[in-house]
Amino acid sequence: MNKDELQFHLVARADEIAPGSGQTIEVNGKQLALFNVAGQFYAIGNLCPHRGAALSDGFLSGNKVFCPWHCFDFDLQTGASDQVPSLSVPTYETKREGDDIFVRC
Repeated sequence: MNKDELQFHLVARADEIAPGSGQTIEVNGKQLALFNVAGQFYAIGNLCPHRGAALSDGFLSGNKVFCPWHCFDFDLQTGASDQVPSLSVPTYETKREGDDIFVRC
């Protein structure tokens, strides 16, 4: 499926995810982590590629999430890790319409 065939899916209401926190969501059979960074929402693959920890349980610092098990960092916009460049997670486009949060997947 190419990017043009992907659709936006309603995944949460903005007030369900407090600023500075994340939540696990499932879209089209994929487990994603949805984060609220000062009112901006980001969606990435939920599983850390190192050992499979849930990144939605990690801690945020700026536009990065840190794995709760081994503190690997992942940029919420690119999915890249500064600490280990060979590690990355997929990112997903988000949009907000009123209080509704959508993820393209």
